[in-house]
Amino acid sequence: MFDFIFYVVLRIITLFILWYVVVMYGVNAIKTIFAFFITPGYMKKTDLFEHRLLGASWNILPISILVPSCDEEATVVESVKSILNINYANYEVVVINDGSSDKTLAAVVEAFNLHKIIYPVRERLATRRVRGIYYNPDLPRLRVIDKERGGKSDALNAGVNLSRYPYIVSMGADSFLDPDALFPIAMAFMQNKYTVAVAGTNRVANGCHIENGKIINQGLPKKVWPLFQTIEYFRTFLCGRIGWNVFNSLLIISGALGGFQKEAVLAVGGFSAGVMGEDMDLVIKLHRYMHSRKYKYRVSFLPDAICWKQAPSNLKTLCRQRRRWQIGLMDVLGRNRSLFMNPAYGLLGLLAAPYYFLFEVISALIELLGYVLIPLAWYFGFISLDSLVLFFTASVFFGAVSSIGSLAVEESTTTKYISVRELVLLCFLCIAENLFFRQLTLLFRFAGIFTYRKYKRNRELMKHKKNREN
Repeated sequence: MFDFIFYVVLRIITLFILWYVVVMYGVNAIKTIFAFFITPGYMKKTDLFEHRLLGASWNILPISILVPSCDEEATVVESVKSILNINYANYEVVVINDGSSDKTLAAVVEAFNLHKIIYPVRERLATRRVRGIYYNPDLPRLRVIDKERGGKSDALNAGVNLSRYPYIVSMGADSFLDPDALFPIAMAFMQNKYTVAVAGTNRVANGCHIENGKIINQGLPKKVWPLFQTIEYFRTFLCGRIGWNVFNSLLIISGALGGFQKEAVLAVGGFSAGVMGEDMDLVIKLHRYMHSRKYKYRVSFLPDAICWKQAPSNLKTLCRQRRRWQIGLMDVLGRNRSLFMNPAYGLLGLLAAPYYFLFEVISALIELLGYVLIPLAWYFGFISLDSLVLFFTASVFFGAVSSIGSLAVEESTTTKYISVRELVLLCFLCIAENLFFRQLTLLFRFAGIFTYRKYKRNRELMKHKKNREN
């Protein structure tokens, strides 16, 4: 009797895992096909605009670029230089030093010859204490805030307080802005007055030749780990997010490049303190705020607003990054669990939120279990050989098809920086990625699932400590 129950339970579990993986990778393949048809049409419309001519006009939308920095001494200066070199007339740059323990502040102050000034700030969002503001009249676009450490959300809120313009763009201090990146962001807000947030596209910067903040040559990374992440970025951004535009249900805007209507950000209380996925949390807050008041609004993904970001070049850093992403995703979705299957939020609650939970949060756990249980179940005769073949076909073949398809979508954009030889190399890596690299990242995400409780406990301790201090 026990053997029969064990057999039935194991068979049910293995069949669930099998069809879960088939459905997940089938959906990914459909999203890739979807993106292949959507992206060229979008790019064709943007080709009608003369970026340099319109970007040079002072009639273009004024934008404040916020650059939160904590211990970014190695990259912050080049990042700021890249922003100051963009093809756009009406913008400002606010760098926020969030209590760095290294020479981040000193590096920026020295590089741009800044001086401490007294400057009035309207504190519409509560932040940790601002220790000083730095400025150089010869560089009127640039201001730097030095403040006590409060986390990225707190730093961004300080930047929102100091910003002068009605639209803000947040980006990482380890990122480099494409010269034309700000124009599609501005056009998204100008063409649709109901737009409250836009997401840019990340590209791997490891293979680029950068001098004085300018990307001289674009190219692929030389090291293997950033190469695999190049494919990942194509699949995640170009194929994974553009489809959500159709349903106005985009939940994630990368911290490397995202644009927001400032009044909408202020209306929801700014970036939430103590959240690891602060950008996703803000996007969901905007969705919920607009839905609850039945406002017409738009959150868009822009494949031509490009930010070049340094990707982890070793396994230790890659593991920390993926673990952090997993914890951030779980934290934000946990905070907003009332969205799940809630018809009051339309497709956001009925489609987007369940998708992210089913195929992003728990996928690492289920797929890793599949790699162990499915072969064992076949070996002991619980499932057929056809089921075993189906599992690996879905996880490896469909995964490779999605990756290769993302390369085709990338080639449909206007930024064709990949040579034919490099394209052949990437096609080979699309297959290799699904044989071991993706499984490796699954392990890192799996570690994030198990360290989430520790993160949550530490966050509660910090919250109680802060309450005692106040």
